[in-house]
Amino acid sequence: MNFSIESLYKWYRDVIRNPKYRWWVIGGSLLYLISPLDISPDVFPIIGWIDDGVIAGLLVAELSQVLLTRLKGKKDTTPVDAEVAANATAAEGTFVDVNAVAMK
Repeated sequence: MNFSIESLYKWYRDVIRNPKYRWWVIGGSLLYLISPLDISPDVFPIIGWIDDGVIAGLLVAELSQVLLTRLKGKKDTTPVDAEVAANATAAEGTFVDVNAVAMK
């Protein structure tokens, strides 16, 4: 089994961006932050705080990305854009038959 910090980060990012599991990951991250059971216990100054800082930083960064993409998605859908998108999806089902002739 190949384990790396990068693969763990990618897994965390993918799971927190999935709406089905987002609240589980947020809850688990918050529980880890307040729990006395850590990878490195908080009784050791500095070293004990590093893992909590990394988890808190990842949580804040990924939640801000999720919120920014959601806000951008809502801003991009203006009434004019929505009407054009509706017409485009309605036009996808229609076909135009053209009798083309090759020219030399």
